[in-house]
Amino acid sequence: MAKIFCIANQKGGVGKTTTTVNLAAGLAKVGQRVLMVDLDPQGNATMGSGVDKRKLELTVYDVLLESASIAEARVHSEKCGYDVLGANRELAGAEVELVEVERREKRLKLALEAVVAEYDFVLIDCPPSLSMLTLNGLCCAHGVIVPMQCEYFALEGLTDLVNTIKQVHANLNKDLAIIGLLRVMFDPRITLQQQVSDQLKEHFGDKVFNTVIPRNVRLAEAPSYGLPGVVFDPSSKGAQAFVAFAEEMVQRIKAM
Repeated sequence: MAKIFCIANQKGGVGKTTTTVNLAAGLAKVGQRVLMVDLDPQGNATMGSGVDKRKLELTVYDVLLESASIAEARVHSEKCGYDVLGANRELAGAEVELVEVERREKRLKLALEAVVAEYDFVLIDCPPSLSMLTLNGLCCAHGVIVPMQCEYFALEGLTDLVNTIKQVHANLNKDLAIIGLLRVMFDPRITLQQQVSDQLKEHFGDKVFNTVIPRNVRLAEAPSYGLPGVVFDPSSKGAQAFVAFAEEMVQRIKAM
């Protein structure tokens, strides 16, 4: 049975999509069956997985409105080795359309039940705001992976996210918890980043993943080629860090 994880942070620009597609590719590389769900109307995780969002006949939008199943809407990314439930601009309209429907925050959870046995991991790329889309992701997840930069403002954003997760846990999804914090775009030469990293470990202990993702040019270049860095340049430091992170995730799940 698949473990379902949201990659979420209410602060924008922290590398959520980069984390989602590279973790998906890393897990596929170490032999895991992965479904990547793009819940962001920008569709960056879809494009970054080698899937053209403009050519998709069915997307996560159709799944949320129950006009298609995940089995019908998913596509396999040959280059990346995992399945993609893609998104495009249509998804922005789902916010409004879901307001008045029944079980609106459980639509994704119900849809995933039909395919969850086919995967080891389901990774959900959430938009930065706490929207109905993010809520759908949080309601079906076993846990949240929080990518964050080691900067002062990132700590403030983390407080907001922890409060949101507590509310969802209390009211909608008793399984939800923070699985771990992933330090991304890390530059050990910057003293502040080292200090914030130490603070995180002090406060959150083993909730902080051992793997650290370095600031890496190849990871930044990869999306313009429509690929995760792990596939685009497997020998780069960033790609190797994400494969190490995938291995750490597999170990964590075994220990859960």
